[in-house]
Parts: sequence; C-alpha cells; structure tokens
Amino acid sequence: MLELRKDIFADERDDNLKEIGKGTQRQDMLGHVTGTSSYFNDHQLQGMLHLKVVRSTQAHARIRRIDTTEAERSAGVRRIIRGADVPRNLNTLLSLINFGKDDEPSLAVDKVRYKGEPIVAIVADSEREAFEAIAKVKVDYELLPAVFDVEEALKPGAPVVNETYPKNTFIYHETYDHQKLRFGDADAALATADHVLEQRYQMSPIEHAPTETNGAIAAPDTNGRYLVYTSTQALFFSVDTCAKILDVPSNTFHFIGGTVGGGFGGKVDTLTEPLAILGAMLTGRPVRYVFGREEEMQYGPPRGAERIYIKDGVMRDGRIVARKITAYFDSGAYTRLSSYAAVKCAAHLPGPYTIPNVYGDVYCVFTNRTPATAMRGFGVTAMDFAIECQMDKLANLVGMDPMEFRILNAYRDGDMKAHRREAKNTALIECVQVAAEKAKWPIRDEFRRASSRKDGGGSRATIPPTATASRAAPTAPVQQRTSYDRLPPTVTREPPREPPPPASPPPSPRPAAPSHGATRFSSVFGTRRR
Repeated sequence: MLELRKDIFADERDDNLKEIGKGTQRQDMLGHVTGTSSYFNDHQLQGMLHLKVVRSTQAHARIRRIDTTEAERSAGVRRIIRGADVPRNLNTLLSLINFGKDDEPSLAVDKVRYKGEPIVAIVADSEREAFEAIAKVKVDYELLPAVFDVEEALKPGAPVVNETYPKNTFIYHETYDHQKLRFGDADAALATADHVLEQRYQMSPIEHAPTETNGAIAAPDTNGRYLVYTSTQALFFSVDTCAKILDVPSNTFHFIGGTVGGGFGGKVDTLTEPLAILGAMLTGRPVRYVFGREEEMQYGPPRGAERIYIKDGVMRDGRIVARKITAYFDSGAYTRLSSYAAVKCAAHLPGPYTIPNVYGDVYCVFTNRTPATAMRGFGVTAMDFAIECQMDKLANLVGMDPMEFRILNAYRDGDMKAHRREAKNTALIECVQVAAEKAKWPIRDEFRRASSRKDGGGSRATIPPTATASRAAPTAPVQQRTSYDRLPPTVTREPPREPPPPASPPPSPRPAAPSHGATRFSSVFGTRRR
C-alpha cells in the first residue's frame, strides 16, 4: 500500500481547492495571451539539421528491400537512419511500469503494420532537402492481407497484425487475453427481467488536432549529454523512453518542456524525441523533427475506436437487474496506451448505477490501423456515452422520465458496486436534481426528495453469489424481449414504484469526507494511493 506523507509539505500546500466562482489566474496565462510563451519550436539553434521520415504506403506488408542509394547522394543529406541504427528498436510506453511487452519499432525493419508507419529517417540541412531525399527512397513491399475490424481480427485465421501478440489481442500479465468483470448471475437475472434491451455502439477514431504538432529539437550538450526541447505532455515518461530506446542512462538527457500548444492526450507517446536525439548523436549537430500537419492528422495517434455491446435486463418499475457488456478497443497496430484504456473501461462498466448482476468483457485488439493512444478520459468517455444512451433508451422502454430513471438506479452511499467496493461520497442523485432544476425539467417530488446519503446499503449492499461461467438464458414466458426504436413504447406506462425497502435499516448518513486524502485505487498496480 502506498501512502503519501502529506504532512511533510503541510506548511507549503493548501488543500482547499474550492475554486468555483473565483477569478483564479492560471500560472501560464499571461505568457499565452501576450504571445511571449516559449514553445519548443521557438528555439532556432545554430547549425540545426532537419529530420523527416519515409512512411509506409501500405497497411500491412513485408519489406523486401529498402533502397536509399539515390537518397544518400541527394543534396544536403547528412545522415540516413534505418532500424538497424536504433540501439533498441522495440518499445512500448507501458513497459516502463512493467505493463505489457515491447512491440513497436521506432523504424520498421521487416514489416509494416499500418499505413504511415516510419521506415527510414533522413537528416538533411533543410526541410526541403529532407523531403527531396525522402522521395528518392525506394521500398519494395510484399503485400499481406490486412484486418481493420476488431471482431474480424479476433476470428480464427485472421491476419496476424503484431507478432508480439499473435492472437491480435493484448495479453494481461502474460495470462489474460481480456479484462473481465463478474458480479452475480447476469444470465439468470436477464431471464427473469420484464424487458431485455440489447444495443450496439460504435465510436470512430478521433484526432486531437492540436494547434502545435508533435515535435522535438535535440542538441549535443557538454559532457556527452543532450539538450531536448519537446512538446511532450509526459516529460518523465519521455526521458525514460528515450533512455531505453537509445540504451543510455536517463541522466544523459536534459529535457525542457512544460509549454504545450494543445495536447489532449495526443502528446503522451514519445514519437519524435528518440529519432531527433539519435540524429543529433549521429551527426553531432542539433536536429529538429516536427510532424507536418498532414502527418499529425494522418499518422499521429488518435483516440481509439471502440465498439460496445450492452444487454440490459430491466423491470417494469424501472430497476435495472442485469447488465452484460462486451467492449472492443481498437488499438491499431501497436499497444501504446489502449491496453490501459481497457483496464479503466472495465472499472467503469456498470456506470454510476447499482446493478446487482453484471457481466463484462473488455478486449484490446490489434488491427492494421494507426496506433491509438490517450485522449481525454480515454477508456471511460466512450463507455459513458454508450451507457447513458442506453439509460435513455431503457427509460423510454419502461415509460419513465430519464431523469427519474437515473435517480432510481443511481448509487447511494453504502451500496455495493459490481467491483465489490462500497459506494462512498456518491452524488449522482444531487447532480441530476440540480441539472433538472437548471433545465426547468420537471421531476416528481419523490425524486426531488431522494438523496445519495440515504436508502443505500441493506439489500443493495449484499454481494450476490457470482456465476463463474456464462450460461444460456432460458426463455421466460413473462419476459418481453425488445429491440429499441425511437417511437413511444408500446408498453403500458405505469408509475414507477419505490425501490424495495432494504433488509436492514439503512446506515446513518456519514459525515462528508474531505475530497483530499480519500483512498483511491490504482487499477494498474492494484495498490491504494492517496
């Protein structure tokens, strides 16, 4: 268990973060609005060279031959870098924290796995000369069958995208091919539900489109060290990643970052720094490697596409009694951060709702698409979107107001989550009430009086016997299987009943816990932190 000694800096920190309504000025705001903030690309170093990359024109192909002869004779070319020149030409960000295997080369050697994958880097006196040399590199491909759909990629006989994971799915801790959540018996509950609603949700990849594209400038420093100006959002991850790829101690580098012209998660991966530093190592001169806008849009890592299936069982009174979810994360050709996103997603499957039977599977799948990465709320945002769309459809199905439907099913303090952790400091009910008030959305008095601090626990806090294997749901004569449409439901609208009373008196409302110092759970390490 990790415990941070907050008392050490108690006289230097203020944990009162009640900032809403205050006119607090961001530390870096003045520089931004006056145009005086310094970004990595503002550094024009004497004798600076420029690095550009030959990218794959194929989504999946074996590299038969790379001919750089003509490019080497091109004007202004100082160095051509190939995969063999990279000291450790295989990496993944998460292996730094012992989570996953190295699976992505800095420069492809024998095979390309997505359109746009880097193959050869050229360092030249100017960007124009680098581009002219790139046009003279000849790559002979042997085309391979490609797969672009997550479910197609998991079928037997599908093309193997990434040989590190030959079944096209990430392997967790060398044991599990996906993330699971099991709580209660979802199949049995679905068989007895009054309605069953099954829906499919598909998200598209989203490019971050930062104003400042990914880039770095590396320059030789004294004592064999290298100075690196970078746009990275993850400075220390980037330092360690470069040290690993270039096989040198991390104190070889002096990274300077901090000001980012938009990132939103798209600058977490270390994409430009290793090659820029390697170019500086091989030429002894400063080297600048910056994505062009086209590179950023086409080859920069996007938010991964996610496909989510949700099957819910709901009673006529509006109580959700079972939820089954299968989710597929399209990682693209390499892992980057998608495997971590799947972990976060599995922790969020029921949403903020008390559901006594939950069954979830989440897969991180490799396809011949651009590798995906972090984007705000990755792993949670798409699942939230799918769950909340599903909640609207369920409310419509049982003839309930969607606000009241959420209040009915929301966590109360003391409820048991599907992850077997007691719900604490819940506030969804109050949020919905305020939202309804602000939107002048009428809800009935019984739902206006509801509270997150009461009616939890009791039967809602019991841990049901959990089925260890999925089983076919028997046909229930009273059950109405439903395919959702946007027309008004045909079921008779009945006023929702109050949730059944708890088996034991609900626990007394707990005093509000401070927002800081609350124990949280790290899903990657399985440890607690403050």
